[in-house]
Order: sequence, then structure tokens, then C-alpha cells
Amino acid sequence: MLLFIKRNIALTAVVIGSLFVVSCASISSPTGGEPDFDPPKVVNITPAPGSTNVKSNKINIYFDENVILKDPSEKIIVTPPQQKMPIIRAVNKKVTVELRDTLLPNSTYTVDFTDAIQDNNENNPLENFSFSFSTGDVVDSLSISGRVLMADNLEPVKGIYVGLHANLADSAFTTQKFLRISRTSETGEFTIRGVAPGKYRLYALDDVSRKYLYNNPSQMIAFYDSIIKPYSVRDEHMDSLFFDKEKTKLDTVVRHEFSRFLPDNIVLRSFKSAFKRKYLQKHERQTDKLALYFGAPTDMPEVKVLNFDEKKDWAVVEHNATNDTIFYWLKDPRLIQTDTLKLQVSYLKTDTLNRDLMATDTLNFILKALRTQEKKDNKKKKNDEENAKKIDFLNVKSNVSSMWDTYNVLNVEFSEPIKDSLNGKVKLQQKVDSIYKDVNVVFMPDTLNPRKYIIPHNWKYGEEYRLQIDSASIHGLYGNWNDKFSQDFKVKKEEEYSKLAIHVSGIPDSIPAFIELLDKSDKPVRKADVIDGVAIIIDLIPGQYYARIILDSNGNGKWDTGNYYTGTQPEMVCYYNKYFELKAFFEKEEFWQVDVNNLANQKPLEITKNKPQDKEARLKKIEERDAKVRDREKQQRARQNGRNNNQPLGAYPQSNDSY
Repeated sequence: MLLFIKRNIALTAVVIGSLFVVSCASISSPTGGEPDFDPPKVVNITPAPGSTNVKSNKINIYFDENVILKDPSEKIIVTPPQQKMPIIRAVNKKVTVELRDTLLPNSTYTVDFTDAIQDNNENNPLENFSFSFSTGDVVDSLSISGRVLMADNLEPVKGIYVGLHANLADSAFTTQKFLRISRTSETGEFTIRGVAPGKYRLYALDDVSRKYLYNNPSQMIAFYDSIIKPYSVRDEHMDSLFFDKEKTKLDTVVRHEFSRFLPDNIVLRSFKSAFKRKYLQKHERQTDKLALYFGAPTDMPEVKVLNFDEKKDWAVVEHNATNDTIFYWLKDPRLIQTDTLKLQVSYLKTDTLNRDLMATDTLNFILKALRTQEKKDNKKKKNDEENAKKIDFLNVKSNVSSMWDTYNVLNVEFSEPIKDSLNGKVKLQQKVDSIYKDVNVVFMPDTLNPRKYIIPHNWKYGEEYRLQIDSASIHGLYGNWNDKFSQDFKVKKEEEYSKLAIHVSGIPDSIPAFIELLDKSDKPVRKADVIDGVAIIIDLIPGQYYARIILDSNGNGKWDTGNYYTGTQPEMVCYYNKYFELKAFFEKEEFWQVDVNNLANQKPLEITKNKPQDKEARLKKIEERDAKVRDREKQQRARQNGRNNNQPLGAYPQSNDSY
């Protein structure tokens, strides 16, 4: 009996000790070891991938570890497209997808998780995970892949829907929802899965409303010109295994066969149409001028005065290039003092059918500032005399700077319209033998801004100039005179510049084209037309430049967007895949074979804003980890082989390893 009790006490102590060890292990963190870069592994899926005649709208996926979902509403795509958002949850090792739309008969359903599923500890994503099942007897298995790029700068477009229509009519995109869809990744890549054999039209659509059709001209879209016929072929790829980290000593080449689904390299060029809803945004009175603000570029409105005598020149009109901001500078002092001015304004307004129709409004322009000022003046009579002594000058500003580039165009702008000519009042002088002498120039009024004047001139390298305006020489519309203005500046020397000639081939001679030089932020800094196959740009500031070419189909000197309703694609833009390093007093000549059929990989990564940095860094770390594992395995094999070779037959292997 005593022996039995002792044995039970000993057993109990062992059990308690074991529980203590387990308890301690559960609250401590493991140290050392290789970092975990492996994604979660799928253990089971119900219904099983490839199942047919499925009736249940609930899908369960089981993993070998706890998982989480990252941005499921953005990354997880169910096709056919769902009107009601599916309910998607992750709990421990299980992910459930509940489809809320009624299942369509005889249809292949595909759930594409992209990289939304991640492990709970290291956030390693399970990439390109998708599966399909069918409510009928057949699971369609073809797929279509490619990328979506911005048409004007070839930036990858993230998170835009890409869809197929079996209805080949142009109206299908605007009246019917997509048959099958996908969504682009962070690098603009897409794959539409579960496609049946047949003919299709392909589109991209930035569809915030999830209606899966193009019903708003302000949406970003893309459309593929050709009809697509998906198919598959047998293909193979090679995996090379190396002995060393530097991958110079080849170990083994492994051949893998697979089904390749085509087409898999489609490029869609996305754009927003030039359409914008036209409407009168607001109107206001700014003491000496009236202002109209429109919500989009428009035609100049028709204006009729109502409560004062109409004169053709009652105002000086100032507007921007798109006519969405217009100022009417009042010329008559009596109008400036009038409390309320009434205008009848006729302008284009977009209706609910996206048609631009003429609308007419009666607008009251009330001089609130004048009333406020009168109240302030009554409270501050003591300051009136001091304010009267102050001189309000006609303000003058210019774009001139102390160091001047030869390609700059000089301009002068006043704070209000002026009454008289500038001839003889604004002087451009060149320094000759330490004396500034007048240069004959022509003052060109800006076509949009009546307060601004352009002074074109052929600047000479290294010469010194002076822009000068004598005081009280220019009279403003409202009686103000200018203060004295003087600015000295020097043109850069020829040896401070560089020259670049780009010979272009691969584009039709019949299509006009121009090249834009870009800085490191992808911003255009200089521009030159391609003439007889070459673009020449002189007087370049030394530095690093990138380049893109625009095939200017309509010859208007700017990039133009597309229009789905007229079947017009945006004008083609291609990037030079390297940069130019230009040095001072140096001429550089480059040859560019433009490839309009390979847009996906030609923009230099240095100026690509949407870089796949995280993914590349992770892949590099995985490669480094795998290389370390292979090194250890080879070292272990080498040690084992050495032991076997050094031991006499029948002897036990010996080891110096410490335990």
C-alpha cells in the first residue's frame, strides 16, 4: 500500500511538473530561428474547388494556422459580380464567404482573394489564391490577364474593375453589368478567371457605385479595341538551382509543365473623358469687378445688363483658358459705387441626360464690401486723414529673376487693367560697355488676361539686362499710378547649358509627335516637336532627365484624352526606358526605337510612383532565407559524407557536436 501511494505521488509530481512546463512555454516567446515568410496553407475547402451543381451559397476555407483578412471589401472579388456585398469573415483558422445574391443557374463562380488572406503572426499574404465552382455541370476554367495603366503617364492603376461582356455591342458597356470581373492589384495587374470559351469585349471601370456598367462620363474607364477569344496551351518553365548565393554555379535545372491561359499580356490604357458637368457654381461682387465661377470648362456666357445703361465697353473682361473663371472689371466709377448690379447671364448647363443646354439666370451683384466699409469709416474718423495721406500704387509684378534662361519669356502684370499704351513706359535695356541702352521690344497683350503683357525677345548668352518702369508713368483703370520698378538680370552663358538630340523611329511619319523631358518627379520641364524624325532641345540645364513621347494625332500640341461614345482612344504615350545624364557645355545624341506594343515595362522604375517595393523586398528576404537553408543542408551533407568516408567499415560515426 505504501509503495502504491509513493508511486501515485511520484506520478502526480511528474504530471504537475509537465503542466508547469507547458504553462511556462505558453507564455514565453520563442527566440532565434529563421523568420517566417511562409503564407498560410489551405487544408480544406467546402464546396471543393471544381465542384459542380453546387446549391449552397456558403463557402468554408480551412488553413493550417490562424489567419486574418486585409481590406476584404477591396481585394476579394466574386464573379459573376454581386450586387449585395458578400459577408466574408476570418475566425482563427477558418474563412467563410457567404454570397447574399441568389445563385445563377449553370454559372461558374470564382472567388479571387488576391492577397487578402494573411497569417496572423507575420502578415505573410497568400498571394493569387482563388478557386471556382459551378451551379451547373461544367466549371469554366479559362482566364484572361494583363495590366491597366494610366494613358497619360503609364502609371499602374490600382483597384479598378476589369470586366468582360459576351454581348459584343458597344451599348453593352453602358446598359448591362459585366459578365465576369476582376480587380487590379497594387501594380495594376488583373486576371479574370472562370471564363468560358467564346468571344468577348474587355473593359476597365472605376465603379464606386458597384453597378458594373458605364453610366457616368466622369468615371475612369478603358476599353480594348479588339475582340478577345480566350484559349489555353501547354507550356513549361525552368527552375534553376544553384550551389552558391551569387548564382554562378548551376546545380540542377527543373522543368515544370503547366497550362498557360491566353491572352495574358493585355494592356488597357485608362482615362477620364473630357466631359465635366457644366453649371454656374457661384457669382460674387468684388468692389470693382464682378466674378462668375463655373463648375467646368465652358464657352463664354452671354451677358446682358438690366438695371443700368448698357454700353459695349462697360467692363474689361478677364478669363482663364477654360472660361470657368471670369472677371468683369467695371470701367464706370458710378457702377462701382452702385449698391446692386443686375445681369442676365446665359450659359451652358448640363442636364440629367448629360446634355449641354442653354440656361438663363438673373443675378444680383451686391456690394457688401462697400456697406461694411462705410460702417468702419464712421467708427474711425480719426484715421481718415492718415489714410488719405497714403498712396495706393498700381502694383506691378514680373517673372524676371536675377539669373535668366534663354528660353524664358518675360512678362509684366498689373494689379488692375491700365488705360494707356506701355510703349516708352516699360523699358528693356541691355548693358553695353557698362551703360544700359534701350532695346526695341514689342509688348503683346495676353489674350486672356488684360492686365498681363508679354515681352518676347531673343536673349543673348551671358548678356546683362534691366527691366525698368519710371514712377507715375502708367495709369490704372481706377486712377492709381505705378511706383518705380527696376530689376537687373543676367542671361546664363552658353557653356552653362547642354544640348540634346533624340532620333526617333518606330512611329508613323504621318502622325505628329512631340517629346517632353521630365524631371525625377515625372514632371515635364521642356518640350520639343519631332521634326523629320528628330527632336532637338537646346539650352538645357545640366542634370538628369527622363523622356516621354506623345503621338499627337490631332496636332494640337497637347495630350488629348479618349471618348468611349465616339470610339476614340486617348493619344498614345510612350516612355524612354532610361534617363539622360546631361553635362554642361556638352552635346548628347540618343536613338529611340519607340515601342507602342510594349507599354507595361517601359516606364523607368525611378519615376514610377506606384512601386512594388514591399513585395520585392519580401521576395528578396525569402530568397535569402532559402539560400541559408540550402547552405546548411549542403554543409550537413558534406559533414555526413566526410564522416562516412573517414570511418572504418562497421564503426559507429563520431561527432564533435556538443549536446
